[in-house]
Amino acid sequence: MPELPEVETVRRVLEPQLAGAVIDSVCIRDPKVIAHPDAEAFKESAKGRRIETLSRRGKFLIATLDDGSRIAVHLRMTGCLLITPSGYPEEKHTHVVFTFADGRELRFSDTRRFGRLWLIRKDEEDSFTGISRLGPEPDDPIISGEYLSKKLGGKRKTIKESLLDQAVVAGIGNIYSDEILFAARIAPTRRAYTLSMDERERLARAIPERIAFFTETNRISPEDYLRTKGKDYRNTPYIRIYGREGEPCPECGALLRRTVIAGRGSTYCPSCQGAEDAQRE
Repeated sequence: MPELPEVETVRRVLEPQLAGAVIDSVCIRDPKVIAHPDAEAFKESAKGRRIETLSRRGKFLIATLDDGSRIAVHLRMTGCLLITPSGYPEEKHTHVVFTFADGRELRFSDTRRFGRLWLIRKDEEDSFTGISRLGPEPDDPIISGEYLSKKLGGKRKTIKESLLDQAVVAGIGNIYSDEILFAARIAPTRRAYTLSMDERERLARAIPERIAFFTETNRISPEDYLRTKGKDYRNTPYIRIYGREGEPCPECGALLRRTVIAGRGSTYCPSCQGAEDAQRE
């Protein structure tokens, strides 16, 4: 699933191309990907509108239109947004196509069909997307040891599960939670409430630092993004431990291990992250 660094990469590529574009028509081939309103109302509300900005909140992309309405997109597991010239070869599983007045197209494709689009009208309360329930962004100054104490202090969930909770910090997923916990030297299986204040402070420093690092190393040009059809902008060369179980730890050389937490695979170093405390209650 694309996490904050990937979604921000998409925003940076698309925003300059979308700003000022006028939506001439909308073709919806699979109405199920339109979460609100119904497909016909979505098309009619978007038609003729000009895109003012493209912003991001957590893992959501939000296009603000000239009438004050907003189109929100969540890519989920395999969703992809691609701006193409007219007549550009179309990807399989393309479910929505926005055609602009200048002939370009914004295409939403999704192999697994978990991604969703919403259109929220200007004065309509957003009780649909879940954006209002998101916690602060990773770079929000509010994130501190004290903040994490308030959010996690009484939780018996593991710290890995807690980082995946979008109400705690927005945008962190399975990959970057592992990278953050490795940087903070905390085992993913530790119960959140057992963390000391020093560990919470380390975690509070690692969250913005790691997310900023992966966001910056994830940059791609619009030309390369189009050439690779929006599918080759991952941080794989910079990932230190996620998915690397059995390989030497990049810090101490111990073999990285894998465990499963709440159905999610998690990689950690048994030496650097204090595996002997991993199940500590």
